[in-house]
Amino acid sequence: MPDLLVNLLTLAPLEPALDQSGLSEILIRRAQPFELTQVRLFVEQNFSVGWADEISVGFANKPVSVYIAVREKEIIGFAAYECTRRAFFGPAGVSEAARGRGIGKALLLACLHGLRELGYVYGIIGNAGPIEFYQKTVGAIVIPDSDPGIYTNILKE
Repeated sequence: MPDLLVNLLTLAPLEPALDQSGLSEILIRRAQPFELTQVRLFVEQNFSVGWADEISVGFANKPVSVYIAVREKEIIGFAAYECTRRAFFGPAGVSEAARGRGIGKALLLACLHGLRELGYVYGIIGNAGPIEFYQKTVGAIVIPDSDPGIYTNILKE
């Protein structure tokens, strides 16, 4: 899958995505350093050990560069930035039961706004899965000749 480029200067505001109907009982917030184990377990159990390893880097960043979606004190989604490489968004995921409610969009925007706050003008979505989602949501464009990008010669899980 190719990498995508996002112009961070043209991002939609974050607040409307957070206020969207259907998300009223869901809190999108930056993870706290003491939540590392809980977030890692959620990512491992719902996605992969590799993604859990990647987001661990985000917990060492100051501020933490991992956002979580929480409903009734349980994690239902996550997204991270500046973990795999500088200016990179990802990994990110929402539990199967919580998909289709705008949670992924809110997490994506929170992270991309975080990249912009760090001073970046462009962000990279590495090895992007749902390309159409990123194109529609944040105007991402495919970076030519970016497949497989930094994900060459990776170890098997």
